[in-house]
Amino acid sequence: MNEHFDIIETICLTEKATLLGEKLNKYVFRVSPRANKFQIKTAVEKLFGKTVVSVNTANYDGKKKRQRQQSYGARRIGKRR
Repeated sequence: MNEHFDIIETICLTEKATLLGEKLNKYVFRVSPRANKFQIKTAVEKLFGKTVVSVNTANYDGKKKRQRQQSYGARRIGKRR
């Protein structure tokens, strides 16, 4: 997991993330669940050429989904910065 492209998967383009970027200069990325804060910080600095002040992370469980059966499936587990 040394590649910076493996750590940062996508950028979140939601309404809340857009407001955070405009007003507070905070940006939201979907990152690999195995990445720690130091790896996320170096990946953002290398890919975007900006200095990172701090990194906040949140782990999300996959949302339960039920389809015409009694057994449950689940969406993907994710991590956001």
